[in-house]
Amino acid sequence: MNKVNAPCKIKIAGYVKLAKLWERSRDDAIAYHRTYYEDKFAGSAQFELVDVYIDITGQKEICHRPEMLRLIRDCSCGKVECIATQTIGYLAANVGEFSFLIKKLFDMSPSIEIITEDEAYNINTLADKDNQREALYKMASEFVAFDPKAYQHWKDKVAKGMSKIAIE
Repeated sequence: MNKVNAPCKIKIAGYVKLAKLWERSRDDAIAYHRTYYEDKFAGSAQFELVDVYIDITGQKEICHRPEMLRLIRDCSCGKVECIATQTIGYLAANVGEFSFLIKKLFDMSPSIEIITEDEAYNINTLADKDNQREALYKMASEFVAFDPKAYQHWKDKVAKGMSKIAIE
């Protein structure tokens, strides 16, 4: 099959958020997680790994996590179409941040997909089993509707954080 007829792969990124205590083993932690995602998607017919984003920080809020901010920026400019993470806890520390993040990612054009490996709280919006994507979006939209000013404030803080990170 020539390149013209080759199916397009989904541009996927790995995301990891580690606690500050990993700072002591930063290089090893980064190498381990980078290798984990490289191995996971090596030779995949469906996915092309574009990058691995690893925050090692004590910061829970997304607006203070430089790699999450870089990931959101890369999603918004089309570099990333799907986020893979081992647990939803890596994405957000609480239901508010999670809802705001889901709303933002799903409102992008094109909408960003999410895949987690959680056994208890597995997300796979590509498979969309039981209309999972729609249920997540509904939950996030209802959460935002309770306090749209809080969501706007969150988006403003995320935009400000993204403006401070280096452009690659």
